[in-house]
Amino acid sequence: MPNAKAKNYFHLHFLVFIAGFTAIFGELISIGSTALVWYRMFIAGILMYIYIKLIKLKVKVNARTKLKFFGAGIIIALHWITFFEAINQSNVSITLAMFSTGAFFASFIEPLIYKRRIIWYEIIFGLIVIIGVFLITQSEIKYLNGIILGISSAFFSTLFAVINGRFIEVHSATIISFYEFISGVAFLTLFILIFQDGFSIEFFILSSEDWVYLFILASVCTAYAFIGSVKVMTYISPYTVILTYNLEPIYGIALALLLFPETEIMSTQFYYGASLVLATVLMDGILKNYKKKKEHQYLP
Repeated sequence: MPNAKAKNYFHLHFLVFIAGFTAIFGELISIGSTALVWYRMFIAGILMYIYIKLIKLKVKVNARTKLKFFGAGIIIALHWITFFEAINQSNVSITLAMFSTGAFFASFIEPLIYKRRIIWYEIIFGLIVIIGVFLITQSEIKYLNGIILGISSAFFSTLFAVINGRFIEVHSATIISFYEFISGVAFLTLFILIFQDGFSIEFFILSSEDWVYLFILASVCTAYAFIGSVKVMTYISPYTVILTYNLEPIYGIALALLLFPETEIMSTQFYYGASLVLATVLMDGILKNYKKKKEHQYLP
């Protein structure tokens, strides 16, 4: 068991490292953000379907549940579109720093959906996050569109995570993900048909590099990462998994600096602001993890 747990800790950090690459692919792939997300969800949905068939999982749910999954699929599609568009409008560092504000949104969204009181330290952390975002905005005002899109992406991501927390109480994570991918593709297909003059031949003619990057993004960074994160929870507590995933922006920014130094080196004030936001997110995760462990100690 100790060896298995150690292997799963390593696997977890590998999954977070993979998640950090999501933003890198957003920089590398040349197509627009809507098309990128359509391809990502379409390919991931097919791969998830193959996985479901291999493990012989029953996916039938009632119409009301499908409608709920459809709503969540739209939210995750909006999250990914705003995320990749933020990279297009600014860069990876700005986007990931703004993405970290999700913890701030969670402090308000979670109490609303779960009908619990707001925790005092979440308010303090929220104020610190606002200061961090203010410092970044002041120093990188030329990336204002990217900053707004990055914050929007964090909001959609948090809303999606909290809603999924409700779904996972009743349904299999694999089934939830499969229906969300399919509904996301359906939503984006309608969006492209109505607002973007439909699917042209050019939409399906991509460079070989884009096809490779898209397949890795959909398979490794989406389908595999999702299944892997569920699997490690067999050995590692969900609180530790969530806390570790807070390292994603740090890995992502470090990778961006390494791979794109000409566009990712920011002002000193940016790093002060980003450090404030990231440190707050980590502290929030640590405190929540500590609190949960303390509560379990007193359970009969």
